[in-house]
Amino acid sequence: MKAIVVPKVMTLTSTAFAQVQTIRRSCTADGADVSPELRWDQVPAGTRSFAVTCRDSDMPRGTFIHWIIYNIPGTASGVPEGLPRQELLPDGCCQGTNDFHETGYIGPKPPPAKTHNYHFELYALDDKLPVESGVTAARLHDLMKDHILATARLTGTYRR
Repeated sequence: MKAIVVPKVMTLTSTAFAQVQTIRRSCTADGADVSPELRWDQVPAGTRSFAVTCRDSDMPRGTFIHWIIYNIPGTASGVPEGLPRQELLPDGCCQGTNDFHETGYIGPKPPPAKTHNYHFELYALDDKLPVESGVTAARLHDLMKDHILATARLTGTYRR
C-alpha cells in the first residue's frame, strides 16, 4: 500500500493586506493594479521552486483566476510588489494566463456591493516546472501534481 504524503504548511504574508482583511487599493483594478508583495517562511528542505495563484472564489460562475506565477527560485522568500505583466521575468519566474486571458496579475474588481474573497495560494515544489507559454491554472495544477512539498494560503477581501 502506498503511503499518502500530506504537504506541510508554510506561512504566507503580505504588506498589502492581512488575513481576511481588505486588499490595499493600489493592488486592485480600481487603483494602480499592481501585484502585491508576498513573503513566506517555514519552507521545507528540498524546495527547488515556488508557484503562486490568486483566485476569486465568489464569482457567480465559479472560481476566477487573477494570477499565476511559477518557477519562482527555491531560494526566494517572496516576490516584490508590482511585477511586470510579462511571461518570463529576469529571475526565471514565469507568469501564466489569468481568466482575463492576459499574462500576469490583474487585481480585484468585483461587481459592486458584494465582498469577494481572493485566495493567494503558495506551493513549494521539489522541482522546477517546464516553461510553457500561456499556462492556465488547470495546466499549472497538472504540472505541479506529485511535486508539492508544502502549501500556504493568504486570503484578502475587496468590495466596491
